[in-house]
Amino acid sequence: MLYTLNDAGYQAYIVGGAVRDLLLDKLPKDFDVATDATPEQVKAEFRRARIIGRRFRIVHVTMGREIIEVSTFRAANTDSVEIQGETLARSVKHIESAHSNSGMILRDNVYGTLEEDVVRRDFTINALYYTVRKFVVHDYVNGMADLQARQLRMIGDPEQRYREDPVRILRAIRLSAKLGFSIEANTAAPIKPLAELLESIPSARLFDEILKLFFAGSSLITFDLLHEYNVFKYLFPASAVELENNDTAEKLLRQAFTSTDQRIRDLKSVTPAFLLAAILWPALQKLYFINLNRKMPPIVAMHQAAQDVINEQISRISIPKRFSIPMREIWEFQLRLPRLSRANSTITHKRFRAAYDFVLLREQAGENLNGLGKWWTDFQEADKNQREHILASSRSSGGGSRHSKSGRRKVKSQ
Repeated sequence: MLYTLNDAGYQAYIVGGAVRDLLLDKLPKDFDVATDATPEQVKAEFRRARIIGRRFRIVHVTMGREIIEVSTFRAANTDSVEIQGETLARSVKHIESAHSNSGMILRDNVYGTLEEDVVRRDFTINALYYTVRKFVVHDYVNGMADLQARQLRMIGDPEQRYREDPVRILRAIRLSAKLGFSIEANTAAPIKPLAELLESIPSARLFDEILKLFFAGSSLITFDLLHEYNVFKYLFPASAVELENNDTAEKLLRQAFTSTDQRIRDLKSVTPAFLLAAILWPALQKLYFINLNRKMPPIVAMHQAAQDVINEQISRISIPKRFSIPMREIWEFQLRLPRLSRANSTITHKRFRAAYDFVLLREQAGENLNGLGKWWTDFQEADKNQREHILASSRSSGGGSRHSKSGRRKVKSQ
């Protein structure tokens, strides 16, 4: 691709995370290209290309099974830029930019030069440009030094950059956790006071950022950093309230993040539905027991609690139905699994495995479910005849009701 654009008379560079990861001996998950060609000019050079976006107009070029993201050099959103101590006047080809009253960028199609493109990027380690012309890496903001020092440093004034796009707060935390880098002091300082700006970010965009935060293999470290910088409460406000005074709730979340990280390391499948069900479980439990005290039947109490928790959460972070429906089913199965007499039909349900794993998670966090997890473990490992014997033993001892009622009383007392 770089050769194609170079041969057509354009500058073209691999930029961002791909260069950073290659220099850290990591395998990049994708490649981004920056060029002085406009989106229309890029599209003209490649048969399988399409222009996307409104706020940021970029080109997706399909090459084999890969999609390469190509962006045109953009200018900084100030009248001048500073590169290695030298202030340069901005010279742009086309201007279409707007800010909100808080300073957040609403549109950013301000085309400029390579030097201007450098300073509008977020962190110095993401502003390294590799070219196939002489095969060199261009570094205008001391990104190589920060890479060697293993630190994240914002390009420009951190407060202004966070105000331009508050999602940079999440990006700083994610990269710090993922790379094991520290956040440079000036870059870290505005995070706490500006974290509330995340409330202005569209809920759908925040959902995409949540996936990046928690499914990069470092979700436990990310969780700790979100707490350290007082950010978690702006993402999951209801659960954050419960975490303040509920040690079991925090243990459950930490165990969920630990398990997710391990599954990613083991190349096993992970689903946002399970992790989100765990994150919102403390808030759901509180509402569930409130509903029980209002004399609602258990299943109705659970349905109502799930509806209320999800409705509150999607006002902050959008949760697509393909995930919210499995979440509900995992929660509702917490009432079905104690009904041991129905084990043969329960075990065949498509959501059984996730619900069973959720029971184990609750027990690992300290909830006393009277051995419910072990019962289901033994039942799954038994053959057909053994299963019938286990069920018969449970019926004779009243096991089904014992698990359900005793477990419920124990959880209410926490």
